[in-house]
Amino acid sequence: MNSTEETLKERIKELTCLYEVSSIIVNVDAKQLPETLLAIAKSLKKGFQFPNHTEITINSPGNTIKTGNSNELLSITSNIYAFNKKKGEIIASLNNGKGSFLKEEQQLLDNVALKIGNLLERIEIFQNEISLKRQMERADRLSIIGELTAGIAHELNTPLANILGFAELLKDNLKFSNQSAEDLDKIIQNAIFSREVVKKLMFFACEMPQEMKEVNIVPRIKNAITLLDASFKKAEVKYIVKIEDEELLLRADTIQLTQIIFNLIINAIYFSPKNSLVTIEAFQTNSHIVLKISDQGSGLSDEALLKVFQPFFTTKPTGDGSGLGLSVVHGIVSSHNGIITAENNPEKGATFTVKLPKY
Repeated sequence: MNSTEETLKERIKELTCLYEVSSIIVNVDAKQLPETLLAIAKSLKKGFQFPNHTEITINSPGNTIKTGNSNELLSITSNIYAFNKKKGEIIASLNNGKGSFLKEEQQLLDNVALKIGNLLERIEIFQNEISLKRQMERADRLSIIGELTAGIAHELNTPLANILGFAELLKDNLKFSNQSAEDLDKIIQNAIFSREVVKKLMFFACEMPQEMKEVNIVPRIKNAITLLDASFKKAEVKYIVKIEDEELLLRADTIQLTQIIFNLIINAIYFSPKNSLVTIEAFQTNSHIVLKISDQGSGLSDEALLKVFQPFFTTKPTGDGSGLGLSVVHGIVSSHNGIITAENNPEKGATFTVKLPKY
């Protein structure tokens, strides 16, 4: 076979390889990525001059695919880019101990790397679309729940006030036996507890009146920590405060801002094991004040990460929580046009991040 025929044969192999790779990736989703990369590697191997002696390695985020043992001494590489960022590489190595790679084989490797980069971009876009859709669905659910909650809270507020008022009048104006007095105290205590639940519902539904003014969040955080110092000691949990600025100013309702800080710190204390550390951090960007509360607890399950701000959802044992604390925080943050997120830390525990606009 003359050199022209050999060259033509190699070009046909390369074009066939590119066609196969294009066919492989045409309808792939993220779950099929490892299998897809292996199929690409096997197809790419056939596109080289010495396919029986060529091994392909594909490195991508979370995946390393190999057709066999590679030879680092005789290899060519092409980087994989997605959205102009390096996401991995393809390595072709020759294991026959002789020969070399053709110039066209480097070009083939570059073309396949480009196709894999396009695939990774497509998968990332699809995953972002799913994530955005879930966030929108969750926001819709929270909006509907907020409207229902506001109605329920208003309906309960008046009868609860009447129960509490008449019970206190009875206690002041009439003499009872000890048993009757104890029973009346129970009525009053339960009415007060129920009223507090209604207040939380109204906070969640953003039905509490707001008085927006310029507030320095730094003393609010320090006051909250001072008041919760006994809680830290009782739980045998330590804390560290990371605030470099003396002033972190934003427009907010002072009472509701305090509610955010208290609820998040109390939540961190509750889920912190003994001798662990709660980190309270606050700083500013050009447009926002950012508050971060981190603990070293067991973190959040996948279900909890999705539902943590939904009303009445709680991972606490029955009787330890109403499942409204973080819902209240979410409602307040939303009413201030802010954002709150929850995520697990790389090692252990969870971090709640609140971003509130300065103006």
